[in-house]
Amino acid sequence: MLRFACAAVILSLLTPLASVAQDDDPYLWLEDIQGRKALDWVKQHNRQTLEELEAVPAYKPLYERCLGIFDSRDRIPTPIQEGPWLYNFWQDPQHERGILRRTTPASFRTADPAWETVLDIDALARAEGQPWVYKGREILAPDNRLCLVKLSPGGSDAVELREFDLSAKSFVPNGFRLPVAKSRVAWKDASTLWVATDFGEGSLTTSGYPRLVKEWRRGTPLSEARTIFAADPTDVSVYLATVETIDRVYHLIYRSPAFFQAELLLGVGDRLVRLPLPLDAEFQGIFNDRVLFSLRTDWTTGGRTWVQGGLYAAGVDDLLQGRSDFTVLFEPSERVALSAVGTTRDCVLLTTLDNVRSRLYRLTPAAAGWERAEVPLPGIGSVSIAATSPHAAESYILYEDFLTPDSLYLVENGRLEGLKSLPAFFDATGMNVAQHEAVSKDGTKIPYFLVTAKDFTPDGARPTLLYGYGGFEVSQEPGYSPAVGAGWLERGGAFALANIRGGGEFGPRWHQCAQRENRIKSFEDFIAVAEDLVARGVTSPRHLGIMGGSQGGLLVGGAFTLRPDLFGAVVCQVPLLDMRRFNKLLAGASWMAEYGDPDTPSDWEFIRAWSPYHLLRKDAKYPKVFIWTTTRDDRVHPGHARKMVARMREMKHPVYYFENIEGGHGSGSTNKQRAHIKALEFAYLWKTLG
Repeated sequence: MLRFACAAVILSLLTPLASVAQDDDPYLWLEDIQGRKALDWVKQHNRQTLEELEAVPAYKPLYERCLGIFDSRDRIPTPIQEGPWLYNFWQDPQHERGILRRTTPASFRTADPAWETVLDIDALARAEGQPWVYKGREILAPDNRLCLVKLSPGGSDAVELREFDLSAKSFVPNGFRLPVAKSRVAWKDASTLWVATDFGEGSLTTSGYPRLVKEWRRGTPLSEARTIFAADPTDVSVYLATVETIDRVYHLIYRSPAFFQAELLLGVGDRLVRLPLPLDAEFQGIFNDRVLFSLRTDWTTGGRTWVQGGLYAAGVDDLLQGRSDFTVLFEPSERVALSAVGTTRDCVLLTTLDNVRSRLYRLTPAAAGWERAEVPLPGIGSVSIAATSPHAAESYILYEDFLTPDSLYLVENGRLEGLKSLPAFFDATGMNVAQHEAVSKDGTKIPYFLVTAKDFTPDGARPTLLYGYGGFEVSQEPGYSPAVGAGWLERGGAFALANIRGGGEFGPRWHQCAQRENRIKSFEDFIAVAEDLVARGVTSPRHLGIMGGSQGGLLVGGAFTLRPDLFGAVVCQVPLLDMRRFNKLLAGASWMAEYGDPDTPSDWEFIRAWSPYHLLRKDAKYPKVFIWTTTRDDRVHPGHARKMVARMREMKHPVYYFENIEGGHGSGSTNKQRAHIKALEFAYLWKTLG
């Protein structure tokens, strides 16, 4: 019965859509990220929100609990294999901004590895008076001595790059260096870089990413670098990659015309040669001399159709010569999809999702084809490939589920050896995990997981948190969240994870079902899961909260404006909300393949049906929403969140707002900042739903 009511309510809300034309938007001034007026507005709202939420009795113990978890020395030091070393980036109370450190594989297998500090970001930040945030590095293979360290001022996607010598553990005097920008770099050799960055006027795409690739020789100014490739200004970006195999290094340029498309160019001597794959194929790596790729749509070539969602291998030379006799490594079924691919010296590792539960396989080339063997996992949960190397037979995987702490395993000869495990950060005694299905508006069955406390009874009064994402082919899998466990489950709340369309849980088709004109289906799926939780007696609208970030922020923003009667609380994190202007704000233009082009009238017709900023109504009764973002988010513009709050305040709707000055597209740069956000979220949820 609730499902039919949903359709009627949505139709009634869509008819009188608020018409906020771009030129009539009174809050455009809030898009001035560092403007004095805008920042004064932010500080005022931060003050009001913190005064109220930090006064909630649960806040302080939640903050201390979360900080203790994030700072725990018992966390798993997830490794990265490079040469003879295993590297790890680590943050704790003594290293708030973190250290890059390394150890040997043999030492890593012991209970207390001997770590050697390579780069101290805290010391660097103090010495230079900059709030540096480490964003990774690009290493020169196969020597694995020189690298380009990525340093972000405050956590933004834009980074400064500096050449670093891993042997000397110091920056290279007069080495390669690039100023802060959304740069892409790859080593061609020890004296040459491929660089895509902001070279000045005309060098960026309409999405704000680099479109020119230049070859830069050591000892010469960047202004003299030679252009080797140019993408179109309307493309999303160009990307650079170096792929190392056991006997050679491949150099690749990706030209991305749209978010889910890539033209792959292979460096062959001084030439760039296009790999003849469909634009929407996904490059998954190179194993020995075989290109690994998966397909987002069926591809008919050479008299055969290769199916959507499959994983295939093709010899590099065969592919360049137009041969299409590929090797099938995986083909999907209705509820089984490819998840991830990794390569070692001897095999291809792949993980699949079988009804949103992970399985791990090891594929080894043999005289009569490929041998396929499943690697048994310790439970029904999620597995991720943590680290591999083309020069090593072993690899590392992480396993987790909702109630089982993360465990790191060594995979060797098809067998698992447990190396490290998280402690139990919350008491899961008596808790239960179940998988259910809701039926969406069009009859599609939508799976979701439900985690309940040990004393659970379906009385409709349980505070319940529903989380979703639903976009960009990103799957939501069972995972161990110490913060959710300690801040929510252990205190008696129920937690639900929705596997709605737009994600990748069942492969590319599941994603494509909710793109562009079909985007409304992700909202309908999420609403259907919420209704199912109510129908099962798990909770009621008064006690039901929803949470999502980025695309998930758009999801929960649309859900509560479409169905304000269904939710008691909303945590809307670093969200997209103004879908009339999303393509004009920071990286927004790159997402038009997902959402549509709001400047095209026919696209705006379907976009405005789920644009939260335009769905707001003065006469609706919304829950008191908690929206937060970060000033330094240079991916999703903070103006989305700011303007939504301003418009809600104008309409006299109560709302909490917080904006962190650091963190980029996330909850913070340090563990203290992350703990602060988590404590605010859970204090808000208990205050509102408890």
